[in-house]
Amino acid sequence: MKADKAIATYQRLRTQPLWRLLASAHGPIVIGLLQTHLYENERNLPASIFHERIARALEELRAQGEDFPQTAQAYVASWLVDGYLERRFPPGSTEEEYELSTAAVEAIRFVSGLEQPHSAATESRLTLVIEALSRLAEDTDTDKFRRVDRLMAERARIDKEIDAIEQGQMRVLPHSTALERTREIITLADDLAGDFRRVRDQFDQLNRNLRERIMDSDGNRGEVLDSLFSGIDLIAESDAGRTFSAFWRLLTDPEQAATLDQALDNVMSRTFVDQLDMKERRFLLRLTRTLLEQGGMVHDVLQTFARSLKHFVESREYLEQRRLNRVLREAQRAALTLKDEIRVTETLQYTLELTGSRLRSLSQWVLHDPSLQAAPSQMMQGEAAPIDLESVSDLIAHSEIDFRTLKLNVVAVLEKRSQASIGDVLDQYPAAQGLGSVVGLLALGSRHGLKSDGQEMVSWIGDDEVHRSARIPKVFFLKERVHELV
Repeated sequence: MKADKAIATYQRLRTQPLWRLLASAHGPIVIGLLQTHLYENERNLPASIFHERIARALEELRAQGEDFPQTAQAYVASWLVDGYLERRFPPGSTEEEYELSTAAVEAIRFVSGLEQPHSAATESRLTLVIEALSRLAEDTDTDKFRRVDRLMAERARIDKEIDAIEQGQMRVLPHSTALERTREIITLADDLAGDFRRVRDQFDQLNRNLRERIMDSDGNRGEVLDSLFSGIDLIAESDAGRTFSAFWRLLTDPEQAATLDQALDNVMSRTFVDQLDMKERRFLLRLTRTLLEQGGMVHDVLQTFARSLKHFVESREYLEQRRLNRVLREAQRAALTLKDEIRVTETLQYTLELTGSRLRSLSQWVLHDPSLQAAPSQMMQGEAAPIDLESVSDLIAHSEIDFRTLKLNVVAVLEKRSQASIGDVLDQYPAAQGLGSVVGLLALGSRHGLKSDGQEMVSWIGDDEVHRSARIPKVFFLKERVHELV
C-alpha cells in the first residue's frame, strides 16, 4: 500500500467512533465507565438503571477532583450521539435499553489487551495454525490414494498410542501447557462472542440498504420488490444471512451442544483449572450460555428485520416514502433553479408559519421527589414500618427494579447454603436500589420462595445516604427451587 492511500484510509478511520473514543481527552474515564457497567457483568441495562449507576459513578469522580459538570443523562446522550452506545426498545419492555456499540466493545478489548498483552509465538497458537493448515490441506485434496494413505497412517498412530497407554505410557500435557491452551481457547471464544455484534450491525446495514433500493427503484415493480412479492427473504438469503444461519444451526445442533458441554465439564474437573483466575473460570462456565444468548439475539434481529422489510413492502408504506422523496427532490431542484435569480440578502415577500414541538426521550424524565419541597421540621426516630406481601404488587407497578441482579444474588447465596431468607441475601449483597431491592426480593420470594409465619428486620441505605429499616414477612428461598431463578 502506498503512503498516500494509507494516509487517506487512516484519516477516514480517524473520524470513526472507535478511534475517536481512544483519542478522546476523557477516553480513559469513558472507557472505564462503559466497561464497568455494560461489558464486564451485564451487556444491556434499562435506561433508568443505567442513568442511576452512571450518576453514582460521576459523583465518585467529582469527589476525586474530576471535572464532570453535566448530568448523567447528558453524558449518556452525548455517548449515544458519538456512537459509543446503542439504544433499543425491546418488544414488551416498558423502557428503552442501552448497550455498547461495536466500536466501544472493540475499544475496550483493545485497551484491555494493552494492559495484559498476549505472549507472542506461544506453542498453542502455533499448534492451532499447523492443525488448521493440515486440516485444510487434507479436506481439499482430491487424490483418493493420498487421502487413504493419510488415514492409514493416522490409524497406525492411534493403534500405537493405544498400545502405549495399555503399557502404562500415557502422555499428559503439563499444567503450564494446559493453562496456555485454555487461555488461548478463552481468547478465541471471546472473539467469537464479540463477532455476533458485528454480524448484527451487518444485518442492520443490509436492512437499510434494501429499503434504500426499494425507495430509489423506478416503476411499480423493481428487482427487490419482485423478490419480496415472490416470497424470497432477501436478508436471510444474503451472504451474511446464509453464513449466520449455517453457524446458528451448528450452534443449536443437539449433538454439537452435548459435545461442547461434555468437553467443558471435563476441562473444569481438571486440577490445572484452579490456577485460572475467577474471571476466566466464570467465562468457561458460562461459555455455552453466552454463545446461545449472543447468537439468539442476532437470530431474533435477523427475523425481525426480515419481517419488517416484508411488511414495509406488503403494507405499501414504501409508496408514501417514495412520494415524500419525490417531493423533496422537486423542492431541491426548484431551489437550485432559483439560486442564481434570488440573492441571499434579498427580502422575500412571503410569510411562512412555522410549527414545532419539543421532543424529549422518556429516559430523560426525572421522578418528582416531594421531600425536596417539604418544609424543614424536627424529625423523631420512629419504629420500622412493616411491609406486607399485598402491598408489593403496588410498589412494583410504580418502580423499575433490577430483578436480573437480584436473581443472581439469590442464586449466589444458595450456592453456599440450602436455604436463605431475604435478610440473609441482603447481608451478603446490600440493597443497591434501596427500598426497590427489598421490594424486588419480596416479589421474588412470593413467586419462588416459601413464606413462614414469622417476620424479620431488614435495613438499607437510600440514595440520600439515610439508613432505613422495616419489618417484612419472613420468606425463605430454597436451594431445590433455584432453577426457577435461572
